[in-house]
Amino acid sequence: MRIEVRVRPGASRTLVGGEHDGALVVRVAERAVDGKATDAALAALAKAFGVRRRDVSLVTGATSRTKLVDIDGATEARLESLKRLP
Repeated sequence: MRIEVRVRPGASRTLVGGEHDGALVVRVAERAVDGKATDAALAALAKAFGVRRRDVSLVTGATSRTKLVDIDGATEARLESLKRLP
């Protein structure tokens, strides 16, 4: 499943949930330096969807806060439940 995510680096803790302009919000504690925030976001997505990290891949947006990712094994129901979280 291909989804759009909005990464918010520098959060107090890593969380997946909420929606920003239709994209799933991923808050990560890491700063946006040397791709650390992107790596943390992909790991958080894997955990939130209950898949292995290698099942989550970045399609576009390596240096952008808005990213497009592929998640093998993700379901539409899980995506919608995560978007409803605050």
